[in-house]
Amino acid sequence: MAGFGRVPRTFGLREQRSATSRGVLNDNAAMVELVDGIRRVTFGLPLGIDHVHCYLVRGEEGWTIVDTGLGLPAIVEGWRALLAELDGPVERIVITHLHPDHVGAAADVAELTGAPVLQGRLDHEECVRAWGPERPMRRWGDHMRAHGMPEPVVERLAAESDSLRRYVHVVSEVVALDDGDLVGDWQVLHLPGHADGHVALLREDGVLLAGDAILGGITPTIGLWPGGRPDPLADYQDSLRRLIEHAPRLALAGHEDPIEDPVARARELLLHHEERLERTGATLTAGPRSAYDVSLELFPGTPISQHRFALAEALSHLERLVFAGAAVRADGLYAAA
Repeated sequence: MAGFGRVPRTFGLREQRSATSRGVLNDNAAMVELVDGIRRVTFGLPLGIDHVHCYLVRGEEGWTIVDTGLGLPAIVEGWRALLAELDGPVERIVITHLHPDHVGAAADVAELTGAPVLQGRLDHEECVRAWGPERPMRRWGDHMRAHGMPEPVVERLAAESDSLRRYVHVVSEVVALDDGDLVGDWQVLHLPGHADGHVALLREDGVLLAGDAILGGITPTIGLWPGGRPDPLADYQDSLRRLIEHAPRLALAGHEDPIEDPVARARELLLHHEERLERTGATLTAGPRSAYDVSLELFPGTPISQHRFALAEALSHLERLVFAGAAVRADGLYAAA
């Protein structure tokens, strides 16, 4: 899920209209025509972030859906109404990453359309582990406790996460995507950081369907999670540099407004994380601290429901400092090197 670059905030869903807008599908969904055969569908969410954008891309033989939203009944009904308006079949469904606001309705939309689901190879493996019957809730709880989170907070977050699972409907079999693959006219880019297996789609004309790899107005959560890649912040910095090299002219993201200068935004995000690394290092000057304590200092006033994201974000920066030799980790605590 997105939006932990600053203190997490809930922002109002700005209903955007244009002469080509298709309008409101139901109380929880709105569709707007964008550029070059791309439509954006916005669904409301009852989460720390209050909306998600999904996309429909017109192809020669039909439509490609990119991301599906959370598997709430209102969102599934929104898709049902939307699909009835399309002038052709849905050829495929592409999932950018495993977070519930992007993958949650994948099985529902696949059932409505009969279309195959395409997902990053690594992302689907992690998705099945995260949301399948063997979901490692105990491991996640142990991870949060080991980094200093108090037991009442762990129990509350575990209950909230478990209640969310009923709205995440993943598919067991997908067409696996790898970096460099082509999906119609779009090149698959593996851009880890926000999620280990995150993929985006880049068209030759410079339009990027970005998922949460880059966002405007807020910054994607870059968190360290149990069982994940060991240095997600370094992964994300590399992904941002790769985006700068590809130089897309427009990024259509999973949240907030289109990014009209993705290269400049990528540079801003690189600077943002350098500044956060400095702040993270400064929290260690008085002696060893748990990652949870560091998260409270980095993100004061964060609602308890967002503490797991604050902890994950703090951990990704602490581990980057460890890999860089600027901090040490011992007995569950971090200290300046």
